[in-house]
Amino acid sequence: MPRLSDKLKSLGVQVGAQNIPPPKPRRGNRIEEIIAGRNHATSLGETFVVEQTYPREYRHGQVTLPLDASLQTIAEWANEPRLAQCETGNLVFLDTETSGLAGGTGTFAFLIGLGRFVDEGFRLTQIFMRDPIEEPAALAALSEFLQPLDALVTFNGKAFDAPLLRNRHIVNGHTVPFSDAAHLDLLPLARRLWRDRLESRALGSLEQHILGATRTEEEVPGWLIPQIYFDYLQSGDARQLKGVFYHNAMDVVAMAALLHHIAAMLNDPLNFAIEHGIDIVAIGKLFENLGRWNDAAKLYARGLELDLSEESFRETVRRLAYLQRRRGEMSSAIELWQSAAGTKQVYAFVELAKYYEHRARDYAVAIEHTRTALTIVTASDFPRDTRKQWVKDLEHRLKRLETKNKRSSTNHAN
Repeated sequence: MPRLSDKLKSLGVQVGAQNIPPPKPRRGNRIEEIIAGRNHATSLGETFVVEQTYPREYRHGQVTLPLDASLQTIAEWANEPRLAQCETGNLVFLDTETSGLAGGTGTFAFLIGLGRFVDEGFRLTQIFMRDPIEEPAALAALSEFLQPLDALVTFNGKAFDAPLLRNRHIVNGHTVPFSDAAHLDLLPLARRLWRDRLESRALGSLEQHILGATRTEEEVPGWLIPQIYFDYLQSGDARQLKGVFYHNAMDVVAMAALLHHIAAMLNDPLNFAIEHGIDIVAIGKLFENLGRWNDAAKLYARGLELDLSEESFRETVRRLAYLQRRRGEMSSAIELWQSAAGTKQVYAFVELAKYYEHRARDYAVAIEHTRTALTIVTASDFPRDTRKQWVKDLEHRLKRLETKNKRSSTNHAN
């Protein structure tokens, strides 16, 4: 049975960037005339490379680029201890612009942006395929510019950029140059830190709301970029590509600024200038999951002192109370449950009932809290979807407590 690729070829359909005929001679507005770059020779031919250095004092919005904060907490969160040991200059920020946004075997990266910290500041290197026939040379240049490499830093790169580049290297018979490196994808971390406050955790949204950066009129939306490249291949007119280079450059620079911001924030969140209480709470959740309970408790307490929505405030009180119980701070946990009980939070009455049943052995008080909880869940305004399970659990608890209370009373009478 003929393979799908053979059928496509018989119909004149090109799969990937291999076997594409040499480009036709072009007139005017060539990429070399639009972007200040140079031809870069590799063992597999030439490709076009653009390089620029952002000085150490450059600020992306409100954030400088040089990374002077430890990556220890980020390494713990990512479960990648190698990140904490990385030489700063061996971190490479990577972002690609591609012939399609869905990936797949026919998608290739026509522009690869690489960023690296150097003594002078932050060096940006962009590798551009003037024609798909230059793909082997572009990949060879990527392998060259990636070295030395301890870790890749991307934004959604684990799902898109890295698999795409890995596939293109394999298709071209090349060794994958980043297969042994650590990989930090900033998107899942950004979601963890800001999903409760920001509607979008896209890089552009983080630039605006976290870094305080805005892009110039040169910016082009990402969804337009594949079509801009195909228009360029058809016409040879590279003028629209100037905005694509700018978009790619700002993505790479934004990643560097974002990593600096997050690393500094996680290193000392209580003394970092965090404006929103919900952000403090998000870091507390992250620390709690890392087992750093003392720090998490302090962050929850700080978050409760700042502006929180009613829902977030209640959830933070709940988390802090559970955490204080796990830390053995029962007096603090009881105080928080009593506070939550004042706003008719059912779980708080249940937790108080548990305390008085199992620790204080005051069954009468435990019964009182359980009955109050039952009154709340059977009220007409209580959500019906959870009422049935609550009633079942509370009635079972109440029956057990009444039996214990009767037995305790009998023992005391004897």
